[in-house]
Amino acid sequence: LRLFRASQTAIHPETELVADAGYQGVQHQHPLCHTPHKASKKRKLTPAQKAENLRLARFRIAVEHVIRRLKIFRVLKETYRHRRKRFSLRVNLIAAICNATAKCA
Repeated sequence: LRLFRASQTAIHPETELVADAGYQGVQHQHPLCHTPHKASKKRKLTPAQKAENLRLARFRIAVEHVIRRLKIFRVLKETYRHRRKRFSLRVNLIAAICNATAKCA
């Protein structure tokens, strides 16, 4: 969350943001943010909150699997040491490879 705030990334006001528990508090900056509810020792989650967390987790798992497939290519996992101008090209090529292999499987 600290890096997200420091980056000053502009998100369109109508864009829905689905984040994990590490982004608790981002809803103060972006009104359409969906983060899971957190329980504490004194306050347990209600069944409705648990159901909403489950719905978010089911949506996010597909995204996490895509991120895992992209990280198999070291370009996205480690420090990028090549030309900055070509980074978006390489990411697009890797995404195309992942999409092609997902359709074949």
